[in-house]
Amino acid sequence: QVQLVESGGGLVQPGESLRLSCAASGSFSRIFNMAWYRQAPGKQRELVALITSFGITNYADSVKGRFTISRDNAKNTVYLQMNTLKPEDTADYYCNAGLLVDGTPLNAWGQGTLVTVST
Repeated sequence: QVQLVESGGGLVQPGESLRLSCAASGSFSRIFNMAWYRQAPGKQRELVALITSFGITNYADSVKGRFTISRDNAKNTVYLQMNTLKPEDTADYYCNAGLLVDGTPLNAWGQGTLVTVST
């Protein structure tokens, strides 16, 4: 069984920072891409940032220059450093990872962590 467990969400004021973490655990032999998605109330889930196993990154235009995705392969963990947060960043943030389980690719999701940016 594979699990992705997120942490680091919370309530912050505009302009402040948060760092999300997501650790993968269970029986897998490899992790491919890791990513963060978010879903605001009444909106579709959208890709925020992605990082490949080689460290290549991609960001949504709305977060470029403010958010940074990174990963620690030794810890099977992906991070999202979020700076200069805006009220429109308020959403549930979900970790996503492509894994190899018993030779079969698996797309796994975390349970989500809520980020609220408000005065």
